[in-house]
Amino acid sequence: MSGRPLPRGLGELDARAYAAVARMPAPEAVDAAVRTLSRAANHSKISFTIAALLATRPGRPRLAAATGLGAVGVASVGANLLAKRLARRPRPPRAEPGPFPRRHVVMPHSASFPSGHTASAVAFAVAVGKVLPTMAAPLGALAAIVGYSRVHTGVHYPGDVAGGAALGAASAALVLNASRATRRSVH
Repeated sequence: MSGRPLPRGLGELDARAYAAVARMPAPEAVDAAVRTLSRAANHSKISFTIAALLATRPGRPRLAAATGLGAVGVASVGANLLAKRLARRPRPPRAEPGPFPRRHVVMPHSASFPSGHTASAVAFAVAVGKVLPTMAAPLGALAAIVGYSRVHTGVHYPGDVAGGAALGAASAALVLNASRATRRSVH
């Protein structure tokens, strides 16, 4: 996959940050937990599970679930159908077996920028957190860990995660604004 180059200094900084994480030792239990979380976030399974639990309660929890899933949908389309196709950034190199092969997950075939996992997790966290403020901190922490997991497992550069987070926040804002406008026009 031929990608569009980042500005020289930015690309080098991103590669150095990725390499630092790749070389950073971690207990085997941490590697296993981060790898498991990264896999669990595939296809927004964590967000869908939380939304299903929220949807069992009427009122604001159900609204939060719907808003969160709408934001995940916008983020997913934005990341996978638009941004990845435009950016075409190659995935990070991963010398096999590398210093810590136990932490790796299967390398996706899609472009690296932006991180779709991060975009969806942040979109869900921001949207749900805005409707249910008590959920903002735990879901925000979960989204941050999902983003980090993608670097730790060797499938994204930190810049991909930052781009995914920005896309996720923008997706949530778009859905929240549309939801507000819809509720105003109904009342």
